[in-house]
Amino acid sequence: MTTRYSKDHEYVRLDGETATVGITDYAQEQLGDVVFVELPEIGKTFAKGDDAAVVESVKAASEVYAPLAGEVVAINPELEAAPGTINEDPTGKGWFFKMKLADPAEFESLMSESDYQDFLKSIG
Repeated sequence: MTTRYSKDHEYVRLDGETATVGITDYAQEQLGDVVFVELPEIGKTFAKGDDAAVVESVKAASEVYAPLAGEVVAINPELEAAPGTINEDPTGKGWFFKMKLADPAEFESLMSESDYQDFLKSIG
C-alpha cells in the first residue's frame, strides 16, 4: 500500500482502487482534542476538493476535503462513538472513510511522504 498526502493535511492510502482517507498527525495536533466527527454517507460521490467530512475539536471545527474524486464505499463508525481515536491513532484506527476512486491515476498528483515533510517545513 502506498500513502500520499494533500496540502489540506489529508492522507490517502491506496489499496487497489480503494483509497482510505484520514487526517495526518500534523492536522490532529493542530486541532487539539477531537470531540465530534461528521462522516459522509456511503454512496456519496465527491469531486476532488469537495467538503467530505467535518471534524470538531475543543479549539475549532474543520472541514475534511476529498483529496481525490470518487465514491464513498465505507465509513469508520468507531469515530462517531470515540472521536478521540483521531488523536490517538490518526493514520491507523482514526481513518475517516474509504473511496472507490473515479480515476486511480489521480493518486499520483498527491505528495509523497518526503514531499509532505518538506511542505510542513515550508509552512512551519
